[in-house]
Amino acid sequence: MHKITKPKLFKIRSANQAKKYGIAAVTLKELIKKACHLLKVSSSGGQVCLYEDGTVVTEEYFQNLPDNTELVLLPEGQSWNGLVHEINQVLGLDRDADLLISAAKGLLADERSPKRRRILGDLLRNLRDNSEVESREDDKDWFQGIDARFKTKSAYMKYNCESRIRGYLKEVDGYTRSIPNAKTKSEYKKVVEILAEKLKAARYNGTYFDRSERDVHRLCTEEGWFTCQGAFDENNCTFLHSINPYGNRESRILFSTWNLDHLIEKKRAIIPTLAEALKGNKSGDINVDYFYKLLFTRENLKLVHIVCHKKGAHELSCDSRKIYKRVRRTVK
Repeated sequence: MHKITKPKLFKIRSANQAKKYGIAAVTLKELIKKACHLLKVSSSGGQVCLYEDGTVVTEEYFQNLPDNTELVLLPEGQSWNGLVHEINQVLGLDRDADLLISAAKGLLADERSPKRRRILGDLLRNLRDNSEVESREDDKDWFQGIDARFKTKSAYMKYNCESRIRGYLKEVDGYTRSIPNAKTKSEYKKVVEILAEKLKAARYNGTYFDRSERDVHRLCTEEGWFTCQGAFDENNCTFLHSINPYGNRESRILFSTWNLDHLIEKKRAIIPTLAEALKGNKSGDINVDYFYKLLFTRENLKLVHIVCHKKGAHELSCDSRKIYKRVRRTVK
């Protein structure tokens, strides 16, 4: 093997510090000795690895390294898993760390690559996290554009969910105009009235977005994090979408693009099935609880990121066995 006689230049750092130092060495042994002295680390059992992926440098490998290769000095018993280590350190930082936010802003100001700007922008959005505060007084920016009657984030998010559910009820009611038969229309209106009363009693299921509710009633964590439940035909979100609209104003606005998606579709299946079931039947014959669950509850609703909201027909239909109330037969 050809031995180098001219010193090679390297950039070296410790696993716990970001600052890099320039070192020149002819052999790996010399490099480790100099690095340990510079970083004030015991040379006993020390080794170096590539900063990029954690590959341990051997003497043979050392001979083939180009100048200015970035290395990490590892004391005995310590390991380095490359950039994953750096990511874990960032994830472990206090989300309100002003220094980190300032550094990200500085990088963003000088960055021209659209891809890197997107990554830095997303990082900044998540670092500006005020999810721990709840009141308007403590996070005025979050409440910009929101009616003054809402004093807490949870109250507004609850209203936000209620508004969506009310919208579904409005669609059900609006279908009344398309029913030509007067008798069927009359019975349909009675069902809508029953659905409205049930929703009112359930407070329009606004608890789904309210982090102050018990976990069995909400779709988020107690901190306010929502996780995409995946497209209607998938068990989970393959993109791992998540968002905390309680964190900052931008996230709150972005959350409005998330959907409560009906597995069995509201317009294509549920409402037409209900109207059809009332032809020649009375409202009292209908299993209203079943239609209520399909239209307004988590039994048939999935919270999905806009990317996971498939617009095409779901090709799912109502269960014919549950459309009507079960008739109890009496034995004579």
